[in-house]
Amino acid sequence: LLQRWGASFRKGTDFDSWGQLVEAIDEYQILARHLQKEAQSQHNNSEFTEDQKKTIAKIATCLELRSAALQSTQSQDEFKLEDLKKLEPILKNILTYNKEFPFDVQPVPLRKILAPGEEEHLEFEEDDEEGGAGAGSPDSCPARVPGTLLPRLPSEPGMTLLTINIEKIGLKDAGQCIDPYITVSVKDLNGIDLTPVQDTPVALRKEDTYVHFNVDIEIQKHIEKLTKGAAIFFEFKHYKPKKRFTSTKCFAFMEMDEIKPGAIVIELYKKPTDFKRKKLQLLTKKPLYLHLHQTLHKD
Repeated sequence: LLQRWGASFRKGTDFDSWGQLVEAIDEYQILARHLQKEAQSQHNNSEFTEDQKKTIAKIATCLELRSAALQSTQSQDEFKLEDLKKLEPILKNILTYNKEFPFDVQPVPLRKILAPGEEEHLEFEEDDEEGGAGAGSPDSCPARVPGTLLPRLPSEPGMTLLTINIEKIGLKDAGQCIDPYITVSVKDLNGIDLTPVQDTPVALRKEDTYVHFNVDIEIQKHIEKLTKGAAIFFEFKHYKPKKRFTSTKCFAFMEMDEIKPGAIVIELYKKPTDFKRKKLQLLTKKPLYLHLHQTLHKD
């Protein structure tokens, strides 16, 4: 099975790189369907674990995104061929793959891959699970990211711990963001994680130009132990119902010399998130920022 998938994946990316887009789109969509079918199969004798199925489903999403990109004329948001190629080894080694998935995508909900005419049979079944909202209405998006906040570390003599309260973020279209949350990570200069990544719960409320969080993040390393040049990243994410995945809208970061008690506002940058901090583009000229409050705990 894996060999068949691998061959199909290579066939698609070959067509893609030769500019045979129609053939590439066909191949991607056929493979995406096979992968989604496997990921959503309920039978117990499947050779894949639940986690592996999730990864398979995410690869299928990426194939869908790439074939959508080939069909669309706008280029700003598109999923690139070189990104897709990074997934080939993951698919090949799916049975042993255990790292973070490299792209922030969600598995596509079941109803995306039905043949025309099949949908009627599923509508009512889905309603039960989703609390009765009509399938397909924007309120019926499956619940995502409940938040993965971690407790404060134990204190150590002479060491400092940092709590960051994410107060709010200023965005011109704040009110339109669906299920917004922020992913917080601490990275070294090469973009490598120094602590576990944490997601805030979905924002408390939205108003004209602000999304309010008011949530405390406990940084999972003593400040003295962070490597030189490390930075704390905040990625603002929201759900796009049309594309049915969660997308990063913008990001901000704080460098080590900015760690001091009290309030701080930091600038927002355009995606994609540049963990190496080499090519930064401000999101807007407007005075809109991420508002934080820092508390240092020293034993």
